[in-house]
Amino acid sequence: MSPEQVRIPPVTEPDWDDDVRSALRRLAEGRDRPANVFTTLANHPRLFRPWLDLGNQVLGKSSLPPRVREMVILRTAALAGSPYEWAHHTVIGRSAGLADDEITRIERGPGAPGWDEDDRVVLTAVDELHTDNDLAEPTWQALTARWNTEQVMDLVMTVGFYTMTAMSLNAFRVEIDPDVNGS
Repeated sequence: MSPEQVRIPPVTEPDWDDDVRSALRRLAEGRDRPANVFTTLANHPRLFRPWLDLGNQVLGKSSLPPRVREMVILRTAALAGSPYEWAHHTVIGRSAGLADDEITRIERGPGAPGWDEDDRVVLTAVDELHTDNDLAEPTWQALTARWNTEQVMDLVMTVGFYTMTAMSLNAFRVEIDPDVNGS
């Protein structure tokens, strides 16, 4: 995506208010600048802070193991057609223990050969939530046999949060950050 296609450009540093400045500096985490997702959503400071808080809960404080959390996020990104989310979470997924062949299979879904039953159930849940906004009873039973209540809630909320984020990234045409190679 070229900068000309961007619908809502990232807020530049001179336009950051004090609250946004503080958050964005923390989010830069050793990079030259914060990621475009953050600087784009900072166009709406009153929305940015609660979105950031929920994202921190879903990403940083999830009761799901990091590998499973990233499977959920990547499958959501694939289903939502979000190149930005896919690129960024491919990198994060690798650091959470996903192998490149698993990342490729996540894009193909729960029917791809090679998944164990636990991973297949997680990916099936993402697909059902994306398609039906609900879980079929067999999927619910399989999840609750494997995960505790908080983990099942985190799985559902992760799909919801990243679906909303993917929708925003796509609609705003947020450009993938140049320092991210999520291929």
